[in-house]
Amino acid sequence: MKRHLLAPTLLGATLFAALPLAASAQNASGLNYNYVEGGYVATNLDNDNGDIDADGFGVNASAALSDNFHIFGGYASQDTDTFELVDGGERVNTDANQWRIGLGYNLPIAASTDLVARAAYEKFEIDDVTVDGETFDINEGDDGYSAEVGVRTAFTDNLEGHAFAGYEDYGNDADDFYGRVGAQVKFNPRWGISGDVKFADGDTQWFVGPRFSW
Repeated sequence: MKRHLLAPTLLGATLFAALPLAASAQNASGLNYNYVEGGYVATNLDNDNGDIDADGFGVNASAALSDNFHIFGGYASQDTDTFELVDGGERVNTDANQWRIGLGYNLPIAASTDLVARAAYEKFEIDDVTVDGETFDINEGDDGYSAEVGVRTAFTDNLEGHAFAGYEDYGNDADDFYGRVGAQVKFNPRWGISGDVKFADGDTQWFVGPRFSW
């Protein structure tokens, strides 16, 4: 599906355009906002007839625009396990994509800690749905936005963490508050392993994968 390639390409092009600014931006707290990461993503969604599990791949990136501003984006593609919409009903499987791009503000509040506020445009799309073995092309989605505020801190030279509280809205009563926590273990100034967990009402999302910083 070409849709799987288009969103990461657009995301990469946007962040690439910001590289000249990123190269000169230095954050007073020492935290780095220039990175790209990719890895495994998974979602667990509560349903009246049991949990719905999905997994796939995702990419995230950020580029500093100045000492206190950065742009960021992300893309994830996931397939759900087969599930029943109603007990004893049709067996369903979906292929979904989600991406976002936004602007962040980071303010040093301690030697190695930033207060971070971010807002983003969000897009959620369902490519196709398989019902009892028959696949239907849907290619429909919803546009929305998200806003979050939290802290990011470096505990040591090789370990940093973050915690955010946020709100997202896709319209039509599809809105929710959420919490998000994560960490990065650094092997050296360039490479590390990043992880993130997002909690919402009946919805938990995970990401883990390698991160390259510059």
